[in-house]
Amino acid sequence: MMKDRDCGSLSKKDAGQVVILSGWVHRRRDHGGLIFVDLRDRSGLVQVVFDPDTSKENFNLAEKLRSEFCVQIQGEVSIRPEGLENNELKTGEIEVKAQKLTILSPSQALPFALDTRSDVDEAVRLKYRYLDLRRPELQQNFILRHQVTKAVRDFLDKEGFLEVETPMLTKSTPEGARDYLVPSRVNPGTFFALPQSPQLFKQLLMVSGFEKYFQIVKCFRDEDLRKDRQPEFTQIDMEMSFVEEQDIQQLIERMFVYLFERIYAIKIDTPFPRMTYQEAMNRYGSDKPDTRFGMELVDLTDLLADCGFKVFNETIKKGGQVKGICVKGCADYTRKQLDDLTTLAQELGAKGLAWMLIKDEIKSPIAKFFTDTEIANITQRLQAQNGDLLLLVADQKETVAAVLGRLRLDLGETLGLIPKDKMNFLWVVDFPLLEWDKDENRYMAVHHPFTAPKEENFDEDPANALAKAYDLVLNGVELGGGSIRIHDANLQTKLFKVLGISEEEAEEKFGFLLQAFKFGPPPHGGIAFGLDRMIWLLAKAESIRDVIAFPKTQKAICLLTEAPSTVSSKQLKELHIASTVVKS
Repeated sequence: MMKDRDCGSLSKKDAGQVVILSGWVHRRRDHGGLIFVDLRDRSGLVQVVFDPDTSKENFNLAEKLRSEFCVQIQGEVSIRPEGLENNELKTGEIEVKAQKLTILSPSQALPFALDTRSDVDEAVRLKYRYLDLRRPELQQNFILRHQVTKAVRDFLDKEGFLEVETPMLTKSTPEGARDYLVPSRVNPGTFFALPQSPQLFKQLLMVSGFEKYFQIVKCFRDEDLRKDRQPEFTQIDMEMSFVEEQDIQQLIERMFVYLFERIYAIKIDTPFPRMTYQEAMNRYGSDKPDTRFGMELVDLTDLLADCGFKVFNETIKKGGQVKGICVKGCADYTRKQLDDLTTLAQELGAKGLAWMLIKDEIKSPIAKFFTDTEIANITQRLQAQNGDLLLLVADQKETVAAVLGRLRLDLGETLGLIPKDKMNFLWVVDFPLLEWDKDENRYMAVHHPFTAPKEENFDEDPANALAKAYDLVLNGVELGGGSIRIHDANLQTKLFKVLGISEEEAEEKFGFLLQAFKFGPPPHGGIAFGLDRMIWLLAKAESIRDVIAFPKTQKAICLLTEAPSTVSSKQLKELHIASTVVKS
């Protein structure tokens, strides 16, 4: 080995030892005839001192060092002089007095400094990702990612799970996002799809008698991106036989207890709270509510059905609703701030945003339309006090939820209402089984067409049936979701019929799974977690890209490799593909 110790592992107990270190020059400083180098490897930093009295040759060589030179240093560990300790550094009580320096490879001038980040454009960081990944804070994200994946594997192994790999090249079964397609050279005109999830294969493994399966697996979805979404992502995927919802939920709670004890040495409380989908939407306007703070949505519809404000009562007559939130202590909001909130509400789909400032009396452009009793009822139900700001939205319930739910989160962040050190886990359960798709003019499965309904209300009213589905939410972020699957052929046929899927279409899309289900399929269910999203949340990183080694931009481009790229006409010809854009 070209090193016998890690930089960050040295301490006072190593004083007097001669060590060999290898790493990168983080900083170099000349101080009155001495040269100080902060040497960095993955474990951390240590200060190295070059003294011309020890070795003039090494000192002269050290004068040539610049940031990110890769070097090997032999030297003696020494306790720093009293008063010169660096308490911000793990190795701040010691330094290494250099005896020998070897430059393993020089570095040209960097495109950006690695000890600062705020002023560096993300596109530049992604183009030189291998340099960006040298930053200690990013490397800590990947150390955490490694620890989490190892802990998950260890826990599931103890619980009797088998890790089984499933195919990357599979059949296109479009039921969610767009598939990434891969043309087949040996079967002209046909395509594989990259899997959006291992869903169908893990169900086949249950038919195969594996009983407990898991996989940490790459998945692919060709969809519009945002800060917590990438075209390729990693799932912690699992499936179990002979289980009900509570069995899966209890297993997952044990897994997170194990993770937090092992990685953070902290105890988290179980069982996690449960909340129905309907309650979450009513109270928070979201199916992944952040329960770390209040400012809940309050229904005012029954109070305002006959009010004098035309916008409100006409909306209610058309089946809409009026809801509001109380923003504590914000009655001093300026007109510009209120206009900005109104603009955001309109961007989210609302026709407008009504507001009331409570300053000894009600200040609002709509106050004149309400009686004193109606004003009193509104403030009482919203538990408003002098100094508060009330925000009201009238629209169809989906729009009201979307608008007020987003305003609540934005205001919670802006006003510092969200405690950053809290970990609020929450199970959201009893999701709708189906949703109406206006474009397709038919019902679609909210989760997927193999999700089992709660059978007590499926036969009588399938459109309003609930699903045996569940999501785990942490601090307003969906960590993962799953469901109990349908294993009964008759029930599956009924659901396909409600979804408008003919026998022919079902056979074309899912025939191999339906055939397998003729051979004694066990009751089964599962869950999948977005590993990237989980690490992003646990690491408190700015973007999900900070926990993926080589991520894509929001336009699904890799700036490092310049992928996707055109290919040669020869390659296209071999794949029997015609394109107007080819590489010469």
